[in-house]
Formats: sequence, C-alpha cells, structure tokens
Amino acid sequence: MNRFPAEWEKQSAVLIAWPHATGDFSNRLESVEQSYSIIADTITQYQRLIIVCRDEQHQKHIETLVSHREDIDFIHAPVNDIWVRDTAFLSLEKDGVISHLNFKFNGWGEKYNHADDNALNHKLANAKPFKGKSHHDIDFILEGGSIESDGLGTILTTRQCLLNPNRNNGLSQQDIEQQLAKHLAAKRVLWIDQANLSGDDTDAHIDTLARFCSANTIAYTSCDDTQDSHYDSLKIMEMQLQVLRTQRDEPYNLVALPLPKAIFDEEGEQLPANYANFLIVNHAVLVPVYGDDNDAVALERLGKVFPTHHIIAIPCRPLVHQYGSLHCMTMQFPEGY
Repeated sequence: MNRFPAEWEKQSAVLIAWPHATGDFSNRLESVEQSYSIIADTITQYQRLIIVCRDEQHQKHIETLVSHREDIDFIHAPVNDIWVRDTAFLSLEKDGVISHLNFKFNGWGEKYNHADDNALNHKLANAKPFKGKSHHDIDFILEGGSIESDGLGTILTTRQCLLNPNRNNGLSQQDIEQQLAKHLAAKRVLWIDQANLSGDDTDAHIDTLARFCSANTIAYTSCDDTQDSHYDSLKIMEMQLQVLRTQRDEPYNLVALPLPKAIFDEEGEQLPANYANFLIVNHAVLVPVYGDDNDAVALERLGKVFPTHHIIAIPCRPLVHQYGSLHCMTMQFPEGY
C-alpha cells in the first residue's frame, strides 16, 4: 500500500540548497550564511545533510562554514531559488521502500524564473545518494510547502494555492483531489480557505499557516492583536480548523502559534515571518525565531507538543527577506530512501 509519510517519522537525511553571491540573497549573504551554518550544524547532530551547491569552489567555501563535514553529501547543481521545499522530490513509501516523486514546478505560478528549479530533481537523481533509486516524473504542478501529510492518508492544504489557476489551470477541486489520491495516496483532503500572510508570494502555502504535529494535533498561525491586518482572516482560519475532524472523527488538538511583530524590508513591505514554518528532524524540532518576544511563546508551545524532541531555536530573520523561512529551505527524506 502506498503512503505519503509524515514529517515526524524516522528520517535518513535533509536537503538544503546553499545561497550564492549571485543569487537573491546577494545583498545580505553574510547574515544568511550565518543562519545556514547554524541550520547545517544543527541538522548534522541528528542525521545526514545533503547540500546542493553550484560547483567545487562553492563547496569548498561552504566547507569552511560547517562543523560536521563527514555527515554532509554535496551535490553540484544550479538553482534559481534556494527554497527546496517546493522544488525537491516528494517521497512516497510502499511496503518500506521509498520512491521519489518529481512534480512539475512553475515558479509559484509563473512569478519567477524556474527552469533550473524544475530541472533540479533530474540532477539529484543522477547524483549520490539518489543514484539508482526509483523516481517518477509527474505531469502535475505541486510544491511541497503547499501540502501537509499526517502519514495516514490525510492531506491538509489551502484552496488559495492548489486551486489557483496559475498552477494547474482548468482542474477542479475534485480533479485536484484525484491527483493527490493517485500520486500521494491521499484518502481525504482537508481544505482551508485562507489568504496568504503579508509578503508571502506562494499563494498561501499551508506550511506557513497550519502544520500536522501528529495524526491528531495541528499547530497553526494565530493572531490576537485586533489591530493586526491578519487578525480577521486568521480567526476565520482558526474556526475552520476547529471544525475539522481526525480520521477517528474527533476534533484536532489545536496549538496556537502567535505571529512575531511585523518585520519589514528596505522598501517598507511586510515580510511573512511566522513560527509554523518549523522543521521536524530525528529527535529534534528546529523552530524559526526572529528576535521577538513571541519567540519564547512559540518555543514553549511546540515543546509541549513534542515532549520527546529537543526544541531548537534557529535565527531566521535574514531568510524572510526572500519571503521564506526554515521549512521552506529544507526537504526531509524518510528512512529507507
């Protein structure tokens, strides 16, 4: 039987793509690389790390910034963006064997250049440690950050993203559900109606809004400040989550994660900082923090949800300047790949 594993299941590795001086982070590369170094050193304490970089010279530079080189595999490949959550393979498990699914990527609805990103998985497939593993090309546009899995056949997503005509134009909600059932073994799809956070250019990826922490627990972005522009829509999302039911027809245990205070770029545009963009690895949960009073609140609440995991704060303020955070720039691969 096919199954789309949950993120909290045993993992073999995490993939990231290291930023470069010619990329979008060129104006703040040093601070972004500091965050990347912390992320790399943290992940390699728990499992292997795969780093996509441009070439041998770029690899040598990265090796000076990380502590556990023996736990890292490097793959040389060009990328348009470093957000591998949306461009790297998704993993399907069948009878303990993992196969990799290469969905099409179109730059979050043709917003950005994406030829290298769309070609990334073919580069991965021909490189260690993926070489010789099963992979399938799928003629359907889908980003990893747009879906959440409970590992039991439930997928959580937003209508604003998956039903957006800039992705798979002409497909109805029923058509999309059939695609998710066919390729990801979805038994049911839970749909949320929710506008994107300010500064988010993904058309409301679910991994900025609501995340499965277990088969019956969802952590979600919340707002209690009535003056905040997100207040009304996030309250409506909260009510939608309260109505959802587990596969046992019970309400979900809901864990509210507050928004940090608004962060703005140099042009005065608000950036999509949030705490829902955490990453679960083996025995640890990496949580994005922004130098905000609510950092401690998010860390404490997630600590109660993951009592057997180490809860690790990862400074991500530099990352949100390119409209993503910790989960967006990582992709985990389950045990057995």
